[in-house]
Amino acid sequence: MTEFGAATPRTPFVEATGLVRDFPSGEGINQVLRGVDLAIGRGSFLAVTGRSGVGKTTLLNLLGGLDRPTAGRVVVDGRVVSELGEADLVQLRRGVVAYVFQAFGLIPFLSAAENVEVPLRLVAAPAGDREERVRELLDLVGLTKRARHRPAELSGGEQQRVAVARALSNRPALLLADEPTGQLDFQTGRSIITLLRSAVQTEGVTAIVATHDPLLLDVADEVLEIRDGRLGPASSRRG
Repeated sequence: MTEFGAATPRTPFVEATGLVRDFPSGEGINQVLRGVDLAIGRGSFLAVTGRSGVGKTTLLNLLGGLDRPTAGRVVVDGRVVSELGEADLVQLRRGVVAYVFQAFGLIPFLSAAENVEVPLRLVAAPAGDREERVRELLDLVGLTKRARHRPAELSGGEQQRVAVARALSNRPALLLADEPTGQLDFQTGRSIITLLRSAVQTEGVTAIVATHDPLLLDVADEVLEIRDGRLGPASSRRG
């Protein structure tokens, strides 16, 4: 497997060039992305907005290696993600890129602590290191007292906080979040936004968040909008 870490302070940490993504639609083709260009530095907090169905999730999937572009390329930390083989993509997902989804995605029969521990087990981290990191993250998201509770025993906001903690467990360089406050009420969503902002600052993560949430747009370092398959400056901070 190839090591990551080739990016330098002079080069973008995440870069997309001429991204095109087509999907079959009936007897034709639906071109969701039509030449997207993107370049952001390490430690940035980028919000991507746009109406439903314009390709925000598609863009995140391409940046994280969950999908491949029809044309163009993606570079993360100096590596051309869009050209990686499956073994290197597994390494990317386990140690470089992490995801937070709108639907939480927790394993229902595991406790909060066990859910956070899953990525650490996948990379065979020593038991002592796993326990210490899980405690650290549950404290970060304010759920130390809920560590033994399963997802069904947690509120929606608590489940999303567990999902954020799990995403951070392997100290990823890039955090991709797809509508992370979409299922939460205003106050709970605010707490998740504060948590994401804190993660960028305390964990040194580069975060790219697809969102309609005006609060997230307000705290991002930069807001870009997808319109007609292209990415550009948002028409307003409340996109």
